[in-house]
Amino acid sequence: MTKLNLNSIKTDAEKLYRDGDYFCSEAIISTIRKHIDPNMPEQAIAMGSGFPVGIGGSKCVCGAVSGGVVALGYFFGRVKPKDKKVKNTMKLAKELHDSFQSNHKVLCCKVHTKDMKLGSKEHMEQCIAFTGEVAEKTAQIIARELKIKTE
Repeated sequence: MTKLNLNSIKTDAEKLYRDGDYFCSEAIISTIRKHIDPNMPEQAIAMGSGFPVGIGGSKCVCGAVSGGVVALGYFFGRVKPKDKKVKNTMKLAKELHDSFQSNHKVLCCKVHTKDMKLGSKEHMEQCIAFTGEVAEKTAQIIARELKIKTE
């Protein structure tokens, strides 16, 4: 891969959510897989299936951010005990967290969806936008760390 188109990643993730193919976290992982590492096992998408609607519907942490953290872990996380690269992975996950928090104040799904009917147009539009935003930021972090050019 010579260049990564961040806008394509954003719009592809939004489309997967909008079309009902995947929920937020799954859409992000699927899109990162498609655009950055097609050899990523499909099971990685399944690892994101418990995060939608704030972790299994609990409306806690935004599922989109959780999906982004899973994708970062795939690329930069550790698989061997005591591997010190976990510290960098945590730093990257915090960068994603802080970006979302800076843009939206909180990561709590319950706060973002207060007074919204689950599945309503208003809810869908917001969560589709969050999905695209987080997919784009996740890809930006991955590209920077792997030294992949972006456009």
